Amino acid sequence: MNLKRKVEIAVISDVHLGTFGCHAKQLLTYLNSIQPKKLILNGDIVDIWQFKKRYFPKSHLSVIKKIMDFAADGTEVIYITGNHDEMLRKFADTSVGNISIVNKLVLDLDGRKAWFFHGDVFDISIQNAKWLAKLGGWGYDILILLNQTVNWVLEKFGRERYSLSKRIKNSVKGAVKYIQNFEKVAADLAIENGYDFVVCGHIHQPKMLVMENKNGKTTYLNSGDWVENFTALEYQFKRWKVYNYNKDKLTPFFADEELKDMDVKDLIAAITIVESPKKKTSK
Repeated sequence: MNLKRKVEIAVISDVHLGTFGCHAKQLLTYLNSIQPKKLILNGDIVDIWQFKKRYFPKSHLSVIKKIMDFAADGTEVIYITGNHDEMLRKFADTSVGNISIVNKLVLDLDGRKAWFFHGDVFDISIQNAKWLAKLGGWGYDILILLNQTVNWVLEKFGRERYSLSKRIKNSVKGAVKYIQNFEKVAADLAIENGYDFVVCGHIHQPKMLVMENKNGKTTYLNSGDWVENFTALEYQFKRWKVYNYNKDKLTPFFADEELKDMDVKDLIAAITIVESPKKKTSK
């Protein structure tokens, strides 16, 4: 019996594979629970900026293997480049099998236009001072590590988990203003270009919000991240929703036995081979 949810489009972003903050096991559990026609990876899936740490555990490899399996089974996988995986921008507009790499994407969704892009184009610090942005990324990673220690202690005493970085983002006026400006600029551009939906990542803030100005309105969507929020976007039955892993019960999909039993070397070998979808033979 197939318990997987059929989803027309699933959007994930800001996974940051290769960093300590990435929650690959939770993401893998989510991916095991769905059967999407399209899987849109909206930037910062692999954190190439911080790849030199040589931290890439088995669960992170398993996420890549799962994405490759989706493509092999007929799911259209679209990788939209972000700032932490900007190296892939040199391969934009290329495709292998069911996997394509793009910098931005426009889709017709039941007669309405949706515009997808990561969102770092709005970030002046990244455009004009890349070293400063990288330094910020490393600081964020240290904060996440510290947060994991704090949460380990809290859980030992039966207390709720706590997000230091979310607390900082929500309390520092500059951070709040940056997020509000990001959302407004994205929405204004979408309205100007006649898009009904604008779908971003980058700021790690899941959101679905109808935004208006004097020229019209659009729906702004952000898929959040798999570092703090564990969120995705799903499009099904002509409507969008923000999926939140923390509010779902996914125990039937918690472990992928095949991946769990695989040796790391076998896993690496598996993700370097894209198999063609198997054709069903008529009896």
